[in-house]
Amino acid sequence: MIITHDEFILSKFGFLGDDFISELQQQAIIADIKSKTEIVREGQKNRYVPFLLKGSIKVFTLNDGRELIYYFIKPSDSCLMTFSSIFTDYVSKVYAVAEEDSEALLVPVSIMHEWLIKFPEINKLFYREYDRRFSEVMNMVNDAVFHRLDKRVLNYIRQQISLTGNNPIKITHREIASSLGTSREVVSRVLKKIESDGEIFQTKEGLKVPDN
Repeated sequence: MIITHDEFILSKFGFLGDDFISELQQQAIIADIKSKTEIVREGQKNRYVPFLLKGSIKVFTLNDGRELIYYFIKPSDSCLMTFSSIFTDYVSKVYAVAEEDSEALLVPVSIMHEWLIKFPEINKLFYREYDRRFSEVMNMVNDAVFHRLDKRVLNYIRQQISLTGNNPIKITHREIASSLGTSREVVSRVLKKIESDGEIFQTKEGLKVPDN
C-alpha cells in the first residue's frame, strides 16, 4: 500500500503533537536517491537524519576494502548511527549506500538537535531505533561467528528478497562476496553447493529461493 508523505509523517511523528508536525513540514526535505548512490561515508559530517519513505539503504563499514554490513534501513526506519552522531561531533562512523531507487525524508541535524531539547519526547524515536538496530547487529555478529558461510550466504539472499520483495532477485556473486567479507570465487562455490541442496535456484532472472 502506497502512503502519502503527510500520512507517513502523521504515523511516524503524530505522537509528538501538532506543533512538532508543523515544524517538521517546514524543515524536512524530501529527496529522491538513485540506486547505488553513496549517501554518507566514514569521516564525513552528517548533514541530515534520514527517515526512509521507500527503497532500502545499506549501512556498513570497510576493513581492508571489504564491507561489514551493520544493517539495512527499510521504509519508515531511520539510521541509528546518524541519529547517535547528533550527541557527539556529527561525524559519520559508517558508510550508507542506496541499495535501490529510494526516497527519504531528511531532517537537518542542527534542527534535530534543537528538537531534542524543545520536544524531548522525540527521544522515544531514538530508543526504538536503538533497540531494533542492536538486535540486528547482534544477529549479524552471531551469523558471522556461529554460522558457516553457506548459511550466511543463504541468509543474505533471503534478507535481500525480503527487503526488495523480489524473488528471484538480481544480485551478483561479487556483490554477495563484498557484503559478507569474502571472495567472489568462494561465493560461487557456495552458491553451487546450496543450489545442489535445493535451497536456491540460479536463473536468468536472478537468484530464487523456492517457496516453502
